[in-house]
Amino acid sequence: MRPRGPAEADVPPAARRVVVAHPSPDVYGSDRQLLETVGALVDAAWDVDVYLPHAGPLCRLLVQRGARVRVHAFPVLRKALLRPAALVRHLRETASAALALRRHLRSDPPALVLVNTITIPVWLAGARLARVPALVHVHEAEDSGNRLMRVALAAPNVLARAVIANSRAAAAALGVVPGLGARTEVIHNGVPGPPDGAAPARDRDTGDPLELVVVGRLSPRKGIDVALEAAALLRARGVDARLRVCGSVFPGYEWYEDELRARAARDDLAGAVALAGYVHPTWPALADADVVLVPSRVEPFGNTAVEAMHARRPVVASGVQGLREVVTDGVTGLLVEPDDAVSLADAVELLAQDPPLAHRLARAAADDAARRFSVATYADRVVDAVRRAASR
Repeated sequence: MRPRGPAEADVPPAARRVVVAHPSPDVYGSDRQLLETVGALVDAAWDVDVYLPHAGPLCRLLVQRGARVRVHAFPVLRKALLRPAALVRHLRETASAALALRRHLRSDPPALVLVNTITIPVWLAGARLARVPALVHVHEAEDSGNRLMRVALAAPNVLARAVIANSRAAAAALGVVPGLGARTEVIHNGVPGPPDGAAPARDRDTGDPLELVVVGRLSPRKGIDVALEAAALLRARGVDARLRVCGSVFPGYEWYEDELRARAARDDLAGAVALAGYVHPTWPALADADVVLVPSRVEPFGNTAVEAMHARRPVVASGVQGLREVVTDGVTGLLVEPDDAVSLADAVELLAQDPPLAHRLARAAADDAARRFSVATYADRVVDAVRRAASR
């Protein structure tokens, strides 16, 4: 149990209840980070209720961390809704749901509503209407794309009493709304390492397949298609590259999975790509990897890159947003041009041809991840942010 610090006495014990709103019951990057947030709050003697729009594998893990889980339908803004007709319908649903949340929060007001994403502004609106302070934890802000849509996603966060972001890149993206980025506190994710420690990297013999792993949602922003093209390029160069993709598809993006499967079945990749679906825990997959790829087109932080660092595996990642904060090029991994299969294949081939370099990067990465992305540091900072937001 994490001991309570003197500053936490600022919040009366009777008011130490946090309502946490989260958009998904899955177990990916921001979902796993929620587990660390909940565990830190429970250890600091906060009472935590987590609201999810539907049931899923995250529920059991939240209960294990000491939270109560409430399945309560509410609108979640997905990119598939960013079309005029769908957006108008979503806004109507949001307005109705915000009024319902206002009544719910007023009936049993918590000390704070923690909104764990920018995709459920309904909770910020409901908290403001109920006069309950809110803190929003931003995991997914983007600095590219349609400016109007970026403003629409960022603007509701002005309703929050406090804002934290998982990277400087995410905080900067909020700057599309004047003043919002400047008042956002950056708290890097705390990512746990393998429960039994990092497995030793295998020594590849000449002619052994080169095992590549990607962990992430099957969505265009994660660049899974780029990883497939890089694997095809490597095989065309005579490298026996095998690619394992660990992840499932977002609802509405089934077309993308179909495209990936069709590409993997073509002659140049046939039998060399495994679309493994949802995999948890991912440590065995990382342990089997010679190189871990993080080919995201957009990535505000990059938990997978940190996990690969903890697992003592060399990382090749896109040089975008938060990944530039996680991976130091040439020191703790290699950064490549985003959306560029040739650049990705070149970096992987370099590591395959220079095992001492791969081992050196992996060792430095493990030390860096332990220092900068520890669970203990994250827990202290996020509990302090909650305390301050609730006690102002």
